[in-house]
Amino acid sequence: MLVALATIGVLSLATVAAFFLLILWASSGGVEVATIKGGPGIGIVEIEGVITDSEPALKVIRDFRQREDVKAVVVRINSPGGAVGASQEIYSALKALDKKKPVVASMESVAASGGYYVAIGARKIVANPGTITGSIGVIMKVPNIGPLLEKLGVKTQVLKSGAYKDLGSMTRDMTQAEREVVEGVLKDVHQKFMKDVSQARSIPLDRLASLAQGQIFSGREAKEVGLVDELGNFDTAIEMAQRLSHLKGEPRLIYPEKGRLKVLRELLEEEAATTIKNIFERVATDYAS
Repeated sequence: MLVALATIGVLSLATVAAFFLLILWASSGGVEVATIKGGPGIGIVEIEGVITDSEPALKVIRDFRQREDVKAVVVRINSPGGAVGASQEIYSALKALDKKKPVVASMESVAASGGYYVAIGARKIVANPGTITGSIGVIMKVPNIGPLLEKLGVKTQVLKSGAYKDLGSMTRDMTQAEREVVEGVLKDVHQKFMKDVSQARSIPLDRLASLAQGQIFSGREAKEVGLVDELGNFDTAIEMAQRLSHLKGEPRLIYPEKGRLKVLRELLEEEAATTIKNIFERVATDYAS
């Protein structure tokens, strides 16, 4: 019994120590950096999912801007959009990078709203015929849970220093004055979005207005109205970047090296997904039998 308890204790301590070592190892490599191996090639910037934080993409863009072995950049976009400020920052960084080395945008399944905003920072845009893009517009949603709180007997009291300090409160409807303030901001942001698209795509503002009411387009439709340059896949974008940068031979693709924390997170997500899949398969098998 004593030997068994001692063994269990040692194993528990070893497990805890291994866990902390794993955390230290993962956190020490959390920043994404690019590797430097081989000759010149094309850098790949990936924009995946909802855009909430621009810094990871900006780090890669800054690194590719400085590296001599990166002769062109392809930004691979699969995003429905996201925060306006973050999208504008990535757009501006790509636009500045394109002045030094060619940038080509490659749209995957979705590159809409903020995802399209990012794309116009590139010199050329490639989309699949079935890519969902466009959605040039701005939206703000403010839920009102006031009636629900009243049913629960919950009341809120607001003390504020200015008439608009609690603008967007979730416990009441907006006043007409508040609505006008918000609509004014959204209109200003929308005008900036349209102006950037107009300049990047050489589409007059009066013609662009009909294309910028928040509607979406397929990649084929977007090409017809001038929102993208060419229909094709990722390889098409690589070939275009190769031509623009005058690279000879088979181009080397330069991806950012994933930080250890990101690798660990992806492994855990993959393991969790596999576990859930196995559980559902087991349940389905049990019920089927």
